[in-house]
Amino acid sequence: MRGVRKRFGATQALGGVDLVVASGEVHALLGQNGAGKSTLMKVLSGAIQPDAGEMRIDGAPYAPAEPLDARRAGVAMIYQELSLAPHLTVADNILLGAEPVRRGLLDRAAMRDRAARALAELQHPAIRPGAVAGALPIAAQQIVEIARAVAIGCRVLVLDEPTSSLAQADAEALFALIARLRAQGHAIIYITHFIEEAQRLADRFTVLRDGHTVGAGGARGGGEMATATVPVIVDLMVGRRVEQLYPRGARNVDRKREPLLEVTDLRGARKPERASFTLHRGEVLGIAGLVGAGRTELLRALAGLDPVVSGRVRLGAYSGSATPGVRWAQGMALVSENRKEEGLALGLSVTDNLTLSKVPTLVRPSALRPLTARWIAQLDVRCQGPDQPIGELSGGNQQKIAIARLLHHGVDVLLLDEPTRGIDVASKAQIYDLIDGLVTREDPPKAVLMVSSYLPELLGVCDRIAVMCRGRLGPARPASEWTEASLVHEAALGSDTDSEAA
Repeated sequence: MRGVRKRFGATQALGGVDLVVASGEVHALLGQNGAGKSTLMKVLSGAIQPDAGEMRIDGAPYAPAEPLDARRAGVAMIYQELSLAPHLTVADNILLGAEPVRRGLLDRAAMRDRAARALAELQHPAIRPGAVAGALPIAAQQIVEIARAVAIGCRVLVLDEPTSSLAQADAEALFALIARLRAQGHAIIYITHFIEEAQRLADRFTVLRDGHTVGAGGARGGGEMATATVPVIVDLMVGRRVEQLYPRGARNVDRKREPLLEVTDLRGARKPERASFTLHRGEVLGIAGLVGAGRTELLRALAGLDPVVSGRVRLGAYSGSATPGVRWAQGMALVSENRKEEGLALGLSVTDNLTLSKVPTLVRPSALRPLTARWIAQLDVRCQGPDQPIGELSGGNQQKIAIARLLHHGVDVLLLDEPTRGIDVASKAQIYDLIDGLVTREDPPKAVLMVSSYLPELLGVCDRIAVMCRGRLGPARPASEWTEASLVHEAALGSDTDSEAA
């Protein structure tokens, strides 16, 4: 891709981008949200037409008028939000648009055979071609998407944030699959916000910023990608030095005082099976664990969204289970990991989303806009103004508004479920600084309970970390006593120590 340009009205999305990927290479495409990565890949996949520039595959001109043209040319795109037809079978999805026909009818036997061969090629023969796609785990659904690309004979495979919803074991299996595809000669473009993944997988990298190519490096078989440091790549992505990715102010946690939140032997309808912990003002407590361990269920039970079977929750002067509305009133609320479906009303404005939980009896938009503007300035939210639909904002700015809603409501305990999922490194740094400010610069300090699958941020942000395994929460220990390896080990095997009682 040479000199690719694309403008949407007054906004220049791509300002002359170059991208060169070789056969048998994994090429990391890096950049913040809004840098132009998605637009560039939509041009490559035929979803949108560029204003200028040229593309070539194997030296031959390539200009797809629609995604079907790209697919026929061997370009396959695996989006972060999987695009399977969940009610159809695995075979139906793999051969969708390329179904074999016999005497005017679909050749079901041939479909199953071709699907089985594609899955076997990916070393996943256990996925049955006749299984309903929507009933499969997320990791298996992702394999089905890649099998569809293999079945059509793709030469260029684009993977957009492929590990964002995967457990560690599933991510490792995906990395092994990518290595096999590279060995088979596929050209793989790997989009990720996890720089560590890029360092591990990629031969070369390209960094986009504000629609321009601002950095590239590496060589097949090693070179700059293998030796490029995280600070160097972050500086290219952000355009300035990020001095401290995990800021930490003075954490003055007085554990001799009564805890703000005390949970004893909490058990939910499904999960958690047992969880006990304490949380004090001025503290960030992290919850680690594998996908499905019960971390999200724990936060939902605390927030009143899921039923509590037994146990005790004491929040300040309040004790016992409660509805979500009561929890809000008591000073505890949740920011969901699924902000687009559970955390935000994407069609409503920034103001509406920020004030939904605390709207005056007499709603006067003229009074709400200045209030929203103050939060926009305080949290450095990049938007056109209070009236802009929140669905038009980047993921990081959407997350800031989701957190701002809790602050506007005045809650003391913030339950944050995967607060940096799907946002770029600069926005992550801002979210980390916001969390640090809540426990160090607020008067009185807030308390934060944070679930994350990204272990470096737990180790960098939290004061203490507890690990959940198979529905049971282990004891919280100072973050300095943990390593990534020890967190993974306990998440997979559990702890022999019972949950803490206080």
